[in-house]
Amino acid sequence: MKGRTIVLDHINSREAAALMVDGHLSDFFIATDAPAPGTVYRAIADRPVKGQGGMFLKTPDGPAFLRQVKGLSPGQPLLVQVTGYAEPGKAIPVTQKLLFKSRYVIVTPDAPGVNISRKIRDEALRDELLLTAHDALGDQPTGLILRSSCADADLPEIADDIMNMVPIALNVFNASDQSMSVLSKGDTPHVLAWINWTDPAEIASQDGSFEAHGVLDALDAARAAFVSFGRVGGMYVEPTRALIAVDVNTGSDISLAAGLKANMTCAGMLPTALRVRGLAGQITLDLAPMPKKDRRTFENALRAAFRADDIETALVGWTPLGHYELQRKRARLPLFEVLE
Repeated sequence: MKGRTIVLDHINSREAAALMVDGHLSDFFIATDAPAPGTVYRAIADRPVKGQGGMFLKTPDGPAFLRQVKGLSPGQPLLVQVTGYAEPGKAIPVTQKLLFKSRYVIVTPDAPGVNISRKIRDEALRDELLLTAHDALGDQPTGLILRSSCADADLPEIADDIMNMVPIALNVFNASDQSMSVLSKGDTPHVLAWINWTDPAEIASQDGSFEAHGVLDALDAARAAFVSFGRVGGMYVEPTRALIAVDVNTGSDISLAAGLKANMTCAGMLPTALRVRGLAGQITLDLAPMPKKDRRTFENALRAAFRADDIETALVGWTPLGHYELQRKRARLPLFEVLE
């Protein structure tokens, strides 16, 4: 099946959303019991962590951890936002930099000014967007980021998005209650689909859409470790307690370039493989054999692939044993945990 399809349905009574591209699962969201990224707390400072520059906080959902703390004292209330999912047994990761993300804009209550995505390069369009943003924002005391999705949107839609999101953000930011509380919950999977999957797509939202569009079969395949490259080979993507191990193998091709072909295919497919499986943290690639002179080519392909991925990923580099390492933000829960 060619084209993009956004499929909205439920799995075991949990709201879920899938993005199918040319018949393959490209992205997936599902509701969980854990605090979702984007949740805003009025937290209470608890105790500092010496040597790490951080502090544990008390929240209604359990302990949270805030990095790079200055000027906070135990018992002090503060606004924080969940940035990702906590590893088992660890505190919820939070930040004091609040972002309220919608389809076309990101509202930044504590960072004034209007900014436009660098991906929008048309100067005439940038001028129109700035004018639209200032008109819609009026004298509201908040900052605004116009996302790259504004490039293909109608100006009235962008203005409506701004006027809808700014009051929501300011109501949370200016909440007067100083007690420990949840001020705003993170977005649900269907809302996340509307916010993040902005390219043109068919939408299927009837009951049973996951089965009709092959999402359930794709999820079963994603729960397996092996990702096939066809004749080029394949890779095993396996989570361990310490890291995510990726083992790249060649296929039936026995030419001298077989290793490079398999590694280049891995570079292109790895972001999707990690995203749909919800895998993050330390990632080590055990690549197929290839000459050292081809490492730069592989790195460029890997960098280009992750540049198109929304989840923050640091390409760390090569180890003495010839492995390649990455560090990826834990923005999703592992698929094997939420579908167990």
